[in-house]
Amino acid sequence: MIRILREAESRDEPVKDRCKRHNISEQTFYRGRNKFGGMDVADARRRKELESENDRLKRLIAEQMLVIDGLKEFSRKK
Repeated sequence: MIRILREAESRDEPVKDRCKRHNISEQTFYRGRNKFGGMDVADARRRKELESENDRLKRLIAEQMLVIDGLKEFSRKK
């Protein structure tokens, strides 16, 4: 996506034609521009790593909440 955005900056080509050439929708292009505009490849890679870590931590918190709920339920039954 970043490569496509870089091309867009360097060429004077309509978005519709550019999207057709890369087999993406215009909505995908604009969404990518909003998300990755101004980033280089290293920035995008770092962002992806952070998003992955964030997802992992969210799953960990959800698991811990289930354990806590289970322990609370167990202690109520005693």
